[in-house]
Amino acid sequence: MPISAPGNKSGGHTTRHPGLAPVRVVPCVPAKAGTRSGLPPSRERNSAGFTLIELMIVVVVIALASAVAVLALPDPRGRVLDEGARFAVRVRAARDGAIVEARPTSVWVTPRGYGFDRWEAGRWIAIDDKPLRATEWGRGTTVAVPERSRVTFDTTGAADRPVTIPLLRERARATVTIYPDGTVNVDG
Repeated sequence: MPISAPGNKSGGHTTRHPGLAPVRVVPCVPAKAGTRSGLPPSRERNSAGFTLIELMIVVVVIALASAVAVLALPDPRGRVLDEGARFAVRVRAARDGAIVEARPTSVWVTPRGYGFDRWEAGRWIAIDDKPLRATEWGRGTTVAVPERSRVTFDTTGAADRPVTIPLLRERARATVTIYPDGTVNVDG
């Protein structure tokens, strides 16, 4: 039988035993139906788990962390400036090849891709070496050129005409310029 602290006024009766201090005996209150702890149902629910607000806060924090992680990842297609730089390096290699081999070389550009040709036996032959092989622009890249533009480098490395090739992808832009002296510049 449970006992209460002295001075408790919650009903029950006081018993006295010879040689002992008086003890107040409080009747035991059985737990209400449907509760395990004997606490009122409203208090027991709060102690059993998480509230909806707590769960919503956790979900929002996870969503924000995921958004930050996704925005921090680089574009799998690469930057358009990198694509412009790659194209410019290949154009410079074709120009250097024209000087070293003492044979005119050209670069052609279309909205779909670009490639390099070498002047042999009175006609243009496609260069099939890996670095100068015909290549398509990266997915999502738009190139604002006429159907087909060609720039020819003579044996001194000079270009037959200047050309500006704008590369666009979403809101990013890079411009590759081939100057008459054969130099190639990339701006982004």
